[in-house]
Amino acid sequence: MNHKKTDYDPKYISGQEIRQKGRAVRPKDAATLIIVREDDERPRVLMGRRAQGHKFMPNKFVFPGGRVDAGDSRIIPDKDLHPDVMARLSEGCSPAKARALALAAIRETFEEAGLLIGEKSDAPITTRSAHWRPFMEHGVRPALDNLHFIARAITPPYRSRRFDARFFMTSAEAIQGDLHDTTKASGELLELHWFTLPEAMELELPNITRMVLGEAKRRLGQTSPFNEPGPFVRFRHGKPLRGLV
Repeated sequence: MNHKKTDYDPKYISGQEIRQKGRAVRPKDAATLIIVREDDERPRVLMGRRAQGHKFMPNKFVFPGGRVDAGDSRIIPDKDLHPDVMARLSEGCSPAKARALALAAIRETFEEAGLLIGEKSDAPITTRSAHWRPFMEHGVRPALDNLHFIARAITPPYRSRRFDARFFMTSAEAIQGDLHDTTKASGELLELHWFTLPEAMELELPNITRMVLGEAKRRLGQTSPFNEPGPFVRFRHGKPLRGLV
């Protein structure tokens, strides 16, 4: 593939809407899932390119993810978050919201990549959530027990679209079905592909995605406990603050 990274100039925001006046937009809750394949000599991660018409990060390669939907808080997962992940994720929010964040990452992965993360169920599965119905129709219940919470980032206040994104990581072994079958994907992410980590680093990536990719690389090859903190990037008075979450 010939995807090449571009230099990042913090004074120039390519293709994205910038807030011109008024108070900063309140960030919306969002979640992203990094799926890792380790069935070869080199680990691979699933990424796709956002179309040029997107107002948020157009043409950038990203992991599957998106906004939390109201229906995410009404889904009962087959297996819940690891207690240590729940404790870290629910700092500053309720356990129900923490669970909804993780479920949003799984739902968005199905919508954008057509991949099902969860457990097969012999019993019929029904839901009143229009966003979850296509997932449930495949006889799979979402499972959260193997999700690691590895990072959090809040979009800078000068953006006109802002998100408070939590980043999860899991193994491709959690996928039900063929991990190459993306035919059920919505088409929102183009050029979906399993990239090695060096290949991924050469793509045109948002700065935050590059940071999270580095965190995923750090955790691979070691026994990463569920309670291990990850980076947290937010902004105050226009300057980035880096901490742990």
